[in-house]
Amino acid sequence: MKIKLSVVAILATIASEPLQAATLSDAEATFLDQLVTASAVLEQRCVGYEADGAGGVQLGARLLGSPNAAMAMIDAYSAAIKARDGESYDPRKFRPEVSDAAGKTFKRVRADLIRDPKAACADYGDNSVDRGLLRRY
Repeated sequence: MKIKLSVVAILATIASEPLQAATLSDAEATFLDQLVTASAVLEQRCVGYEADGAGGVQLGARLLGSPNAAMAMIDAYSAAIKARDGESYDPRKFRPEVSDAAGKTFKRVRADLIRDPKAACADYGDNSVDRGLLRRY
């Protein structure tokens, strides 16, 4: 009986690891939310904003602890976009939890941008500039 319980406990621990790995940390969720918001501003062609790649990596490094971690999140978001669009992507960089969270944020921000483009572009765009993800031109 003790052996069966030990095996069940080990299997339960192993089975729960993928579930634990499939959640975003608070820092990852924050960075992803900000990254997706900035990309929605660009996708909706809000006038006066362009991507600031170096600023985005710097923000991600501050939030996630390193430029490599920031780039990994950016790559995961890129893979999610490509997967959604049916394009080829690197499956090693794809993270379902990133895809799910990004999709929800993108839909919310895009709806605001469509509903009131002038106000939403200014609000989301200026916030993204303040964070370093976008710059004004």
